[in-house]
Amino acid sequence: MEKSPTLAQVIASLPEEERVILTLHYLRALSSAQISDLLKVPESSVVAVITAGKARLTARLKI
Repeated sequence: MEKSPTLAQVIASLPEEERVILTLHYLRALSSAQISDLLKVPESSVVAVITAGKARLTARLKI
């Protein structure tokens, strides 16, 4: 039986931009507007990364 990856392993495997945005959002509890200001990227891009990243995490963790 294959062991499922841990959350830390899945996060570490993500592309850097996605990893940074998800970490700021979920672990540092920053809003998409705050992340947008901090990283100097459009808020719509931050929201898109959060949405896609959440789906990717869910799929990889088989939740």
